[in-house]
Amino acid sequence: MTAGEAAEDRGQIEFTIEVASSMADVERSDWDKLAGTTRASATADIPYNPFLSYDFLSALEQSGSVAAKTGWLPRHLLLKEPDGTLCGAVPAYLKSHSQGEYVFDHGWADAFERAGGEYYPKLQASIPFTPATGPRLLAPADTRRPVVQTALAQGLIALTDRLGISSAHITFIPEGEMPTFEETGFLHRTDQQFHFHNESYASYDDFLATLASRKRKALKRERQQAVENGISIERLTGASITEEHWDAFYAFYIDTGARKWGRPYLNRAFFSLIGQTMADDILLVMAKREGRYIAGAINFIGGDCVFGRHWGCIEDHAFLHFEVCYHQAIDFAIERGLPRVEAGAQGEHKLARGYLPVTTHSAHYIAHPGLKRAVADYLERERREVDQIGAILTEHGPFKKA
Repeated sequence: MTAGEAAEDRGQIEFTIEVASSMADVERSDWDKLAGTTRASATADIPYNPFLSYDFLSALEQSGSVAAKTGWLPRHLLLKEPDGTLCGAVPAYLKSHSQGEYVFDHGWADAFERAGGEYYPKLQASIPFTPATGPRLLAPADTRRPVVQTALAQGLIALTDRLGISSAHITFIPEGEMPTFEETGFLHRTDQQFHFHNESYASYDDFLATLASRKRKALKRERQQAVENGISIERLTGASITEEHWDAFYAFYIDTGARKWGRPYLNRAFFSLIGQTMADDILLVMAKREGRYIAGAINFIGGDCVFGRHWGCIEDHAFLHFEVCYHQAIDFAIERGLPRVEAGAQGEHKLARGYLPVTTHSAHYIAHPGLKRAVADYLERERREVDQIGAILTEHGPFKKA
């Protein structure tokens, strides 16, 4: 969709919609200011989110991790004022499959294609391979924000219809953005993750004190056993992360990714690029034994959150996964005074480590009326189930009962 073809009048504000086929087509300063992804431009309402940064999204493209050959063709939606000023954006991709999204629609695709439809390609507005909640309707933090966000949501529908494709999917949306999507014609889907909430703890022991006695003793024992056999833990960030660390971590990532997904999503070049451009936003937790690294986890540091992402190992040791991925992230969040740890998708085993169920949100525009009706009925039942499971899991959490 070229500039001028989608001029809209929203209360005295005229916009044009463009589609960028690469982050290179967007000015870095314009994007980061709009996304709140510089420390200076972040606000209390929109805290710094490293995954929305120009550097992160560009590293995905420059490394080739995101490209037509991997099934993620960049189609970023840009909203501009008549003078060309960027006033809104959505990171979006034309997808030829449903891998790397963490909100699963394979059943929808199978049903539509069995009925004679073509589900792919589809439009995916998300951060590739990253199940972390963050703004998707990037708009100025001023009075124009609601108007711009509505125009962006309508622009996603217009682009989907113009391309003649089956659907548009916007995943891991803040709950506050959902009304805009629903009012525009999107269906609402919920799912569940597990997050740690830092209640202004002064230390890990303060957190342990909130747990039931049996759970507290179990975690103490677990952490002690994780570092037996001469294992030491290193936490690295900023300039302390070297290419040697990336080499070791990538070996872990490849091994785990090959077993979980068949083909890891990110290539080695991606990690070097983010190491060069956003090392201060990275927390690398590495486990070493007998002079060599044997396991590691990568986290990203936001304005109000530690985002746990990938883990891998080349040696199996009891409880090491929990120590490197979950306990160390909690330690770091408490030390930095960060309110939350998001430990990625799924995983009820996180509950015993102090991570409680949290509802996540996504929005879906289905162009075909029959498929839309079927999906809407399914999502209504699914939302009730997600709510029920969340309530049950919270009740069975490790914390002391009031």
